Amino acid sequence: MAKEKFDILESTCIPLPLENVDTDQIIPARFLSLTTREGFGEYLFRDWRFDKSGNKSGGFVLNDEKYKGRILVAGKNFGCGSSREHAVWAITDYGFKAVVSSFFADIFKNNSLNNGLLPVVVSDEFLKNLLDQIQKDPETKVIIDLKQQLLTVSSGESTGFEINQYKKECLMKGLDDIDYLLNITDMIKAYEFRKTLGK
Repeated sequence: MAKEKFDILESTCIPLPLENVDTDQIIPARFLSLTTREGFGEYLFRDWRFDKSGNKSGGFVLNDEKYKGRILVAGKNFGCGSSREHAVWAITDYGFKAVVSSFFADIFKNNSLNNGLLPVVVSDEFLKNLLDQIQKDPETKVIIDLKQQLLTVSSGESTGFEINQYKKECLMKGLDDIDYLLNITDMIKAYEFRKTLGK
């Protein structure tokens, strides 16, 4: 399923300075029975956003009106735990386009890239400084330039980041793996034809 193209994202951020946030905290297991990707955003961090009576928990950052944006800045080892793809669906359905951390669990990172969510890995020091800036000034903006693989903070600091080049191309063109293969059907047919000729 084609997705929104990712080029340059400029946004304020929501800080989540917690380490080892696992997929069950991102999307509790009791919500995994939903049959479509839409609507999962309602259950993002459900047990942190709401108390047992269904009232908003005042101390949780997603309930704090001073923080807004399409970039989630999270502590180290984000997305650990079970390999549920629903965690990424919840994050994207809530409205996030990128997550910044100093480390992502591998399965979560791959699920993100496969579903149009950009995981940006920065150093521990850069992450700490960024979280501090956002908490002191919620209007702090971050620019993520995927083509240049560069993250820049409105205060002037910047850092490069790594990404698989195939996944980068898919994100920039708004393609998933199936769309990508359909896009190069002619090239595949030509390759197969050359093989049959022994060339």
